[in-house]
Amino acid sequence: MIIHGFQKLTLLDFPTKTACTVFTGGCNLRCPFCHNAGLVLSPGKYPTVSEDEVFALLEKRKNTIDGVCITGGEPMLMKDLPEFAAKLKERGVAVKIDTNGTFPRELKYIVRNGLADYIAMDIKNCFEKYPETVGRPDFDTAPVRESIDFLKSCGIGHEFRTTVCRNFHTEEDLIKIAHCLGAGENYFLQNFKDSGELISGGISGYTPSEMEALVSAVKKIIPGASLRGV
Repeated sequence: MIIHGFQKLTLLDFPTKTACTVFTGGCNLRCPFCHNAGLVLSPGKYPTVSEDEVFALLEKRKNTIDGVCITGGEPMLMKDLPEFAAKLKERGVAVKIDTNGTFPRELKYIVRNGLADYIAMDIKNCFEKYPETVGRPDFDTAPVRESIDFLKSCGIGHEFRTTVCRNFHTEEDLIKIAHCLGAGENYFLQNFKDSGELISGGISGYTPSEMEALVSAVKKIIPGASLRGV
């Protein structure tokens, strides 16, 4: 699998795991607030990392690292993602995959074949505001709905998360998302932070106190909802 970035240690990206993170390139969405714009728009400008380098680190730190996060970009675009995930599982590490949920067929294949232990799915906005939020005026939300329904019923560890921007998200939008997900789900709000490498400019986040108010509103529907990275 083509890997365009490799973070050798993370204590944040994989719940309960000491992990490393690999980054894939390319994405089918164009979210203006994407903080990995380079990976999305021009992955070829990044040097590649071989699978063998990842496996060598796992062997070297086999008593420390017990998980691998696969993120992007959009990992489900990688045709050999299942093969790479299988190699990781053969080495005895847990696998977490981040996805935007627009590839339900690939997601189901991964989960049903035991190739992932945890899925983190980004919920970009309430359904009626998806097209503008993902930069795709013709966007069809049906695949996203299918992925949400699958994760809620398939039994795999998972979470849903929304990066919140003042430009795109209101309290009402987040409440609509919460109602869609349901009371028992793991749902995280992440305040937008400017990485300096965005698809579009002029994006801003909320203040910490505003984020606290937003998550309080969401908690009325999903009691376990929480903030991340604030």
